Amino acid sequence: MSRLRIAIAGAGLIGQRHLELLQASAPCDPVGLVDPAPAAEAVAQRAGLPLFPSLEAIFETGRPDGIILATPNQLHVEQALTCLQAGVPALIEKPVAHTLEAGERLLAAAQGSKVPLLVGHHRAHSPILERARAIIREGRLGNLVAVMGSALFYKPDDYFDAAPWRRQAGGGPVLINLIHEIGNLRSLCGEIVAVQALASSATRGFPVEDTVSISLRFASGALGSFLLSDTAASARSWEQTSRENRDYPSYDDEDCYLIAGTGGSLAVPTMRLKCYDQPEDRSWWKPFNCEVADLVREDPLARQLEHFCQVIRGEAEPLVSVRDGLQNLRVVEAIAQAAREGGTVVVAQ
Repeated sequence: MSRLRIAIAGAGLIGQRHLELLQASAPCDPVGLVDPAPAAEAVAQRAGLPLFPSLEAIFETGRPDGIILATPNQLHVEQALTCLQAGVPALIEKPVAHTLEAGERLLAAAQGSKVPLLVGHHRAHSPILERARAIIREGRLGNLVAVMGSALFYKPDDYFDAAPWRRQAGGGPVLINLIHEIGNLRSLCGEIVAVQALASSATRGFPVEDTVSISLRFASGALGSFLLSDTAASARSWEQTSRENRDYPSYDDEDCYLIAGTGGSLAVPTMRLKCYDQPEDRSWWKPFNCEVADLVREDPLARQLEHFCQVIRGEAEPLVSVRDGLQNLRVVEAIAQAAREGGTVVVAQ
């Protein structure tokens, strides 16, 4: 099987991480870096890659088999449209768009094209979530009733000093961090159809929120609650529990999701499973059968690249489509609206 020629747009931190994975991947050859910033020249030289100022420039020299768009959010849609026009499959880093309107425009174009687009919600490729989804599909939990989730972590002061815009509206955990969690919850529990939210900035006193309490209604009728804070000294976040990103310290006694159904419950990512031996004889007086579901841990970004190769070759449909990426953004925007206005916000489907 011939090796795939993959280019990367964006020489920032996530672009460099994608480059490392491409260089280590057996079925891929990195063939170019697209970035007009002066700092990109050093990145391209270290990797031994030609540097291009634009997508149009690299396409003029020869069409790659695929391209990874690891550029600033506001460039995602226009660059993805350029890839569609050139017939080049693209992996678009999340969020798929910087506004809902732009995302709708990309979705319309993607639906009218045979060129595949994969949205880079890399956690969707986590073997932990894959195992959890399988347990739910198998019916081990019965009908889903409720989910409790959290993303509680502490961002240090230099995080805000390095980028003062993070202290302003739009720079808080709702629009920066929550989209990961929404993608996870939708993949596990189905579509989110309505939300409520309360936000606070009492701890840091910035104009932007630092803590949010969220209520969720799923299409199945299940309900959810989620606590989000970037000023909480807690390890109950995906990064600090999943052990998938070694840059973060992790704690194997913590979970960030608890999914409960009529027949049992599953804690993620410890994968502690509690089910009744005889579901027809359920009662809080009866003991659970307790086990820890087996799983393997692999780098979701590496698995995402492997999946992208399958998508390029036509061997798989995108696990996270433009529609999926846009729906994650719709839910996050609805939560932000609910936090501003109060009341219940119905999520467009």
